[in-house]
Amino acid sequence: MFQWATLRIERGAKENNHPLYKPYANGIIEKEPTSLEEEIKEIRRSSSNKALDAPEFELSDIFYFCRKGMETIMDDEVTKRFSAEELASWNLLSRTNYNFHYISLRLTVLWGMGVLIRYCFLLPLRVALAFTGISLLITSTTMVGYLPNGRCKEFLSRHVHLMCYRICVRALTAIITYHHRENRPRNGGICVANHTSPIDVIILASDGYYAMVGQVHGGLMGMIQRAMVKACPHVWFERSEVKDRHLVARRLSEHAHDKNKLPILIFPEGTCINNTSVMMFKKGSFEIGATVYPVAIKYDPQFGDAFFNSSKYGMVTYLLRMMSSWAIVCSVWYLPPMTRQANEDAVQFANRVKSAIARQGGLVDLLWDGGLKREKVKDTFKEEQQKLYSKMIVGNHEDRSRS
Repeated sequence: MFQWATLRIERGAKENNHPLYKPYANGIIEKEPTSLEEEIKEIRRSSSNKALDAPEFELSDIFYFCRKGMETIMDDEVTKRFSAEELASWNLLSRTNYNFHYISLRLTVLWGMGVLIRYCFLLPLRVALAFTGISLLITSTTMVGYLPNGRCKEFLSRHVHLMCYRICVRALTAIITYHHRENRPRNGGICVANHTSPIDVIILASDGYYAMVGQVHGGLMGMIQRAMVKACPHVWFERSEVKDRHLVARRLSEHAHDKNKLPILIFPEGTCINNTSVMMFKKGSFEIGATVYPVAIKYDPQFGDAFFNSSKYGMVTYLLRMMSSWAIVCSVWYLPPMTRQANEDAVQFANRVKSAIARQGGLVDLLWDGGLKREKVKDTFKEEQQKLYSKMIVGNHEDRSRS
């Protein structure tokens, strides 16, 4: 049905001479992985008769920086990761394809029937399931919290959490495929995963038992946090504590090195990415020396896009969009546990884990910081390019002086 709707849109656009938007999954500019020095030498080779390693500045060098700037404006590989992925086909949701407009009566009627099914039948059932799951989570964990610590409390807490998270997953009509379950995180470790949506938590927690990490909130979220921590040793931080990096690291280390405590679930990117790539992992969770259990999560946007664009939608609007989609389809891969090697620092270890997750999930591995979603590019990034170019000239000059 989706294929027929997509073909009908393309045919209608062609008949009416309407421009047809085509998404470019791999970018619109083909780029080769070459260094600054190699590219500048290539420009000098084609535009000058001087020696390629001449230490002097050449006017032709500016063409490299001009071209790089134009490429970034035309095909920015960073900011496009913070908006929803455009589908190549139409799934009868007007919010997932720029080409949606009136084409024919038959296609409009089919879309209207989809609206009725999603909003009048599926949405009420999903809202009821979500309300049931959250209510059970609050009441059940509160009751379990009054029990004395021991095996009985741990057993009940585990099954209460699994039951409630699975009810919440049903509220999204989530179809999840778990791979390599033998690699699921174990006690005394850290589970790290790529981050696309707040529902990543219930996607993983419906198949395992984790200790959550996060900041203390108010309202409904705060009520859920207070109930959960009574039944399970989650790690919640006060707003004033979050900025104390050493305090956070110490509490995480104490938890992760205790073999009797649950694995900690962390999303090191620190923000939601649109599930086409994995961005820089913050090094904090890789500094404490615990065993890391990588997990790759890949959503199929054909039936519903799970990406949470926090700069565009609030949580209530986002959940409404999720519950009014056809379904949420995703795959989860549990990767073998990884430990920090003797010759690695925390940044190198984080990059190695990130690369493994990107490779397994079929995602683009990017070195950029996800914090660019809300912040401007730091001056250090600009200075790095200036240093490379300066080193190229000054370095060559020094080499010639020694010779």
